[in-house]
Amino acid sequence: MSISKTLEYIHNVKWRGSKPGLERTRELLAALGSPEKKLKFIHVAGTNGKGSTSAFLSSVLTKAGYKTGLYISPYINCFNERMQVDGEYITDDELEMLTNEIRPFADAMPDSPTEFELITSIAMKYFLYKKCDIVVLEVGMGGRLDSTNVIDTPELAIITSIGYDHVKELGPTLCDIAREKAGIIKQNGDVLIYRSEPAVEAVFEAISQEREARLHKADFSRVTKSEFSLENIKIELKPYGEIIVPLVGTYQPYNATLAITALEILRDKGYKIGDDDIKKGIASVKWPGRFEVLGRSPVFIMDGSHNPQGMEEAAKSLRHYFPDEKIIFIVGVMADKDIDAMFGHIAPIAKTFITVEPDYIRAMKSNELADRLKQFGVQVIDCKEIDKGVSKALEMAAESDIICALGTLYFLNDVRVSFQKVKAQ
Repeated sequence: MSISKTLEYIHNVKWRGSKPGLERTRELLAALGSPEKKLKFIHVAGTNGKGSTSAFLSSVLTKAGYKTGLYISPYINCFNERMQVDGEYITDDELEMLTNEIRPFADAMPDSPTEFELITSIAMKYFLYKKCDIVVLEVGMGGRLDSTNVIDTPELAIITSIGYDHVKELGPTLCDIAREKAGIIKQNGDVLIYRSEPAVEAVFEAISQEREARLHKADFSRVTKSEFSLENIKIELKPYGEIIVPLVGTYQPYNATLAITALEILRDKGYKIGDDDIKKGIASVKWPGRFEVLGRSPVFIMDGSHNPQGMEEAAKSLRHYFPDEKIIFIVGVMADKDIDAMFGHIAPIAKTFITVEPDYIRAMKSNELADRLKQFGVQVIDCKEIDKGVSKALEMAAESDIICALGTLYFLNDVRVSFQKVKAQ
């Protein structure tokens, strides 16, 4: 198959949908020789911060000399981004080869795997093929029934910040959501959690005790100083001194601290990770679409905040960097999102909402989003097409203005391409 045919096969309608359970992934992987049983993992679940934390871990482990796999969901710029080794994406040839190998087994299954289950199985084969020493494995959704949870006890399970997202699938309360995320905690394993409210931490404590797992909690008081700029954040972290964090959302010192705590746990388990590896690995991390600054004059930022907690953090970052400024937002979201809760955080700092329609089957229509946003009393312009939305924002903005493309991860690459196209004119 060509790469276009390969991606057409992976995205085929026959795999579409979400079906709970691990049986199909286990069946497909067993047919492939159970590659996941020959690999070591750091398993990362959570509502927000999974991607950034995974990127920090992968970068440091690579600096420390480990051949490091990284599995992420979803991608921003191209499909190959979902599977990486030492920061390099899977090649088209490798993706074609592995898909061809897996295809007859997937096609023969009476209960077809979902697209995510198929991709997860391809990733497991890829990481074994590349002889990875360790794989940073990001959960797709939830944890307990996510197809990544077919693995045995990982080197470390990490649960990042918990918030309200996918409540239809995971449950209506934070404790319900925490229980689903806690599904990645395995018997006699190690688990590290981002600090949360006591009721949520109690869920993790109870499940850890039940499974005889060792529970670790991140200590954010170790960050004694933070200097913020749109180039990087400089933090003072005990006992390392200054660490440069190139991701500039004001929440990133916490994600970096969580990742560094995870690396310390791995070091205690025998992994050779030096202080210099940690500093250089954190400083060299690249992670698109997370409060990413695309341009200046006007400042143009894009951020994949796609749930209420993410929007709240985005609003905090924008207020920090641009106090008292009103911002032009380009927004696109999925149809199942809680618009009131999400945009309630953003509306007080909005000058204008420009609505666009992400090119994705679950996207909310831009005119529907525009109608929903009018309740906030902010100017709303429905552009539908992302190209037109970006052009409109840049046309409206003075050099001193701030533009922020905010919403689903699925529209960020189109925003980037549109921005570059307008700037090249």
